[in-house]
Parts: sequence; C-alpha cells; structure tokens
Amino acid sequence: MDLNTFKYFLIIDVEANSPEKDSVTLEDMEMIEIGAVMVCANTLQKIDEFSTFIRPVRFPQLSTFCTDLTSITQADVDNAPDYPEAITALIRWLKKFDNFLFCSWGNYDKQQFELESTFHNVPYPISAPHLNIKKQFSKSQRVRKRQGMAGALKLAHISIEGTHHRGIDDANNMVKLMPYVLGREFIPNYQPAPK
Repeated sequence: MDLNTFKYFLIIDVEANSPEKDSVTLEDMEMIEIGAVMVCANTLQKIDEFSTFIRPVRFPQLSTFCTDLTSITQADVDNAPDYPEAITALIRWLKKFDNFLFCSWGNYDKQQFELESTFHNVPYPISAPHLNIKKQFSKSQRVRKRQGMAGALKLAHISIEGTHHRGIDDANNMVKLMPYVLGREFIPNYQPAPK
C-alpha cells in the first residue's frame, strides 16, 4: 500500500467494556467509546475530531476494571447513544472527507467494529483501507518489539496527554506519533535493529 496516495489519515481508538479482567475475549468486549481524529496527510496536522460514548447492551453495567482503566463512568454510557446510533453519527462525520486511510494502533479497533456491526446487524462503517500503525511504527523505526502506544511515545520522548485508555485522548496521542509511523522522523538516540 502506497501511503503517499492518501489525502487524510483517520486515526481511531475505541474503548470497550468487558465483564471481568481475566475472562476477556474479543467477543466479550462491547464498544463504549469511539475517538477519531482526521489528519492532513501532507502536514500531519489535525483537521477535525469526532468522539462519542456508546451505551452497551450486552453488558450494560461497566466493570470496575473498565472504569478504573478508562475513567469512563456509568453515567457517561447510560446517557449515550447505542452502537447503531453512534456509527450513524460517525458515518455522517466521515462523509465530510474523502481519500483517507483508517489507522489504528494494532488491529483490535478494526476487529471490534466488525464484531459490533455483526452483532447489531448494521453495515461495517468505515469503507477505507486499514493500516496497523503499531506494525508500521516498528517497521519504520526498525524496532524489533512491537510497542504499545505508551511505549512508542516514550521511545519518541513524547509525553502522553489526557488519559491513557480514553479513546479520544489516545487518538490524539497517536497523531503525535505519525511522523515516526511514516518514517518522516526517527527516534532520537535509538539504535535500530539491523535489517
């Protein structure tokens, strides 16, 4: 995939509720937040952002683990739209842009959209191709171990802003990593693994 052919990068991070920390499977997780940032591909500057909480239906009560991890409260999701309403709003927002690449840190976010869309019997909301920017970061920076987003920020000497594991905050933090993801900048004082 030629990353230079896109006008925008759509950076998405989703958060999900799960019943128990130790029994988490992808099927047990239910989306409770979408954080999305649209970035100009040339300048890597943020153009716009979209954020919504989502009211879970399979596990309507947030687990203590989830609330502690994300800081998302029961009140946040109780008053939120359900998944079909939330993705209708996301699709409406996405229609303002053309020729974008869907980017997320790993493949989890894309898979969660697929699972939720199947469960709710609604179309998958993002027609753009997907790029795992966690994998792309490792490739561009020649880092052997695939880093979590917080680890990548630390390697790049960039501070986390907002709350880690909040969708919109994590999406905005990923924007700061895009020069490294794309190989336009390199981690200072890092000895890359040999090719």
